[in-house]
Amino acid sequence: MKNHFFRPVFLAVAILVVTLFGVAGYHYAIGYPAWVTMLAGILIGFVLIVLLKFLLTWLAPLVKQIPLTLVTSVLGGFLALYIMRMYAFRWPSILFYGLALFGFICLVFIVLGVRQIIKKKNTGTGSILVVLGIVLIALGFYGFNALNGDPYLEELSPEEGISVTTLSELGVDDPSEKGNFEVEVFTYGSGTDEKRPEYAEGIKIKTPTVDASLLLPEWKGKKKKWREKYWGFGVDSFPLNARVYMPKGEGPFPMVMMVHGNHSMLDYSDGGYAYLGELLASRGIIGVSVDENFINGHWSGDFMGKEMPVRGWLLLKHLEQWNQWNQDSNSELAGKVDMDNIVLVGHSRGGEAVSIAAAFNKLDRFPDNGNEKFDFGYGIKGIITIAPTDYRYDREISLKDINYLSIQGAYDSDETSFWGMRPFHRLQFSDDFDGFKAGLYMNHANHGQFNSTWGRSDFGAPMKWLLNLEPLVSGEEQRKVAEVYVSGFAEAVLNGNERYRPMFKNVDLVSNWLPKEDYRSQYSDANKQVLVDFEGDLDVTRACKGVQLSAKNFKVWREMELESRDGGSQQNNALVLGWSYGPDVDNDSLPTYTINLPDTLQHFGTADTLAISMAMGDIAELEIGDEDKKTKEKKTEDPKVGFNFSIVLKDSLGNSAGVALADHNRLPGTIRTKFTKFKFLDKDMIGNNSEIQLKSCYVSISSFLKMNDSLDLSKLKHIALVFDEDTLGVVILDDIGFYRQSGVDD
Repeated sequence: MKNHFFRPVFLAVAILVVTLFGVAGYHYAIGYPAWVTMLAGILIGFVLIVLLKFLLTWLAPLVKQIPLTLVTSVLGGFLALYIMRMYAFRWPSILFYGLALFGFICLVFIVLGVRQIIKKKNTGTGSILVVLGIVLIALGFYGFNALNGDPYLEELSPEEGISVTTLSELGVDDPSEKGNFEVEVFTYGSGTDEKRPEYAEGIKIKTPTVDASLLLPEWKGKKKKWREKYWGFGVDSFPLNARVYMPKGEGPFPMVMMVHGNHSMLDYSDGGYAYLGELLASRGIIGVSVDENFINGHWSGDFMGKEMPVRGWLLLKHLEQWNQWNQDSNSELAGKVDMDNIVLVGHSRGGEAVSIAAAFNKLDRFPDNGNEKFDFGYGIKGIITIAPTDYRYDREISLKDINYLSIQGAYDSDETSFWGMRPFHRLQFSDDFDGFKAGLYMNHANHGQFNSTWGRSDFGAPMKWLLNLEPLVSGEEQRKVAEVYVSGFAEAVLNGNERYRPMFKNVDLVSNWLPKEDYRSQYSDANKQVLVDFEGDLDVTRACKGVQLSAKNFKVWREMELESRDGGSQQNNALVLGWSYGPDVDNDSLPTYTINLPDTLQHFGTADTLAISMAMGDIAELEIGDEDKKTKEKKTEDPKVGFNFSIVLKDSLGNSAGVALADHNRLPGTIRTKFTKFKFLDKDMIGNNSEIQLKSCYVSISSFLKMNDSLDLSKLKHIALVFDEDTLGVVILDDIGFYRQSGVDD
């Protein structure tokens, strides 16, 4: 039997299995030191391969034609690897077993070579085999890592473009620069935390616990058992723990309360927003980073979104505690907070939680169990969602009259679509609401780097080894974007500094404050009169309020619901237009989309900016139905930048003026991504290599009047989009209308 365990094939298989089990154990976070779990993994791998070897040796005589040691070694190794792939690596089968086979071949060469050298039979051949095995392994590692990189860089918008007067040139300070306030940092909490000294003996102020039993009935079974064993408390006694970044001074100060999302509960997340808390506090705004790690994912299970109401409710319980301190004359925090001036910031599931909190803030009872009473009603003026979810809670949250910002990275391999735009589209404003909603989409930003402790990889090992990390911006650059936009939002919403609002309309206005990257910004407020939003019905020739629509000379003309990467809904409809014509086309044959306004819509005399949201479409649509497709000498290719067209305004007196959109906007190309090292994995794990993300574009009314000062906006009759700039293209358009107040400078 001893000979069976020292054959080269078995040794190669055993080394491979034990090594991989050790690696898997090292990264299997269950609360013990990594070296302990690594040794446990090695032991499990060793015991498993030996037991399988014995089992298969006992069974192998049934197949006597095949050498016993070969059968038992290969089958034992395969079964061990199968178990490991199912419960540890979880890589796609073809990739895992393909790389395992490659590793096995390399190890066979090495083991055979070492055996030759030890037995001194043929040391020359043995040395060659060892070197060959090592070289193959090195080439394998090199080739694996060489698959990193961004193959779509050349498709991005060019750096040169229209001239823009930035906000800093207008005298507006960079909101990511530290302010003049000194900052005090402290924690409050239960004072009895068994795992985290900062919430035990390290607290400055002790807080009571709260009972979330009615909000999280899923706290049961092994989730309850192992969590309570680890934390030392249950669902009936959740702590109110948080880190505070307090500006020194009398107050009252506005507050920004931040919350993390789902992450390993053993890798605490609340410290990852210190960079925001310290920045805000230096600018006279209290920053609070809430601890909700105890309801995060764990090896014993994830609540799979059932905990979402608790995530939002806990934020309101923290505000309730602050309100009590604020009103207690004996508290050292008395009068420190302006409870009517609050912004909530959430990352990942925390992004969905802040929407839930804003909705619960106005309710008297918990909608999923009316026995839980609510009594909140705090002054939440705005919410910021960073790489949020919008599907975990089984209720869809629609908000009204609240400021909103969402930030998303295109290389987010956790939340791979810009889910934050769905609440954006659902959010409604009253006519007299003086607020806004905005979205920012950034290329080469991932999920985790918005939190300074989550790291560069959105997956834990060993899955993270499949990710294509090379294109990512640095963590400092990604957090710089968060600093600029979170602080700018706080200045605009909490401090009423209107000079920062234009940055949300047009990201190009703050390009010198941000890392050099490709961005898309979307914006809307109550001052925007949308004429056509392509929602509501199936008729492509009609819009609301009697607006008539027509299109001529297009090969593609349809309205559609925009999809996410994986085919899900963005909850927004848009117009798709595609055209193709030769160089000698006359004006009457130009593709033209016309919005015809009824006499009842005559309120454009005060408009000063035309707004339109757009994105590049899929040029391949133009090949559908071409009868002469086979005779084409060249296949059409995507252009490198978006498609230009002219916007023509015409009044009822016959006066007209036209302006090319690209003369006032950098047109958006398509941001494409390669999340993993293998394109086939992207399709299986992520979905498409891009999704449609619109960009808000603007043309000032003064630009039209420069072309024809006789144009009378109070008698506006037609808005025509004339595609006279490019001879071929597909474009996606949405939310065409006017702003009634001073808009973005062109």
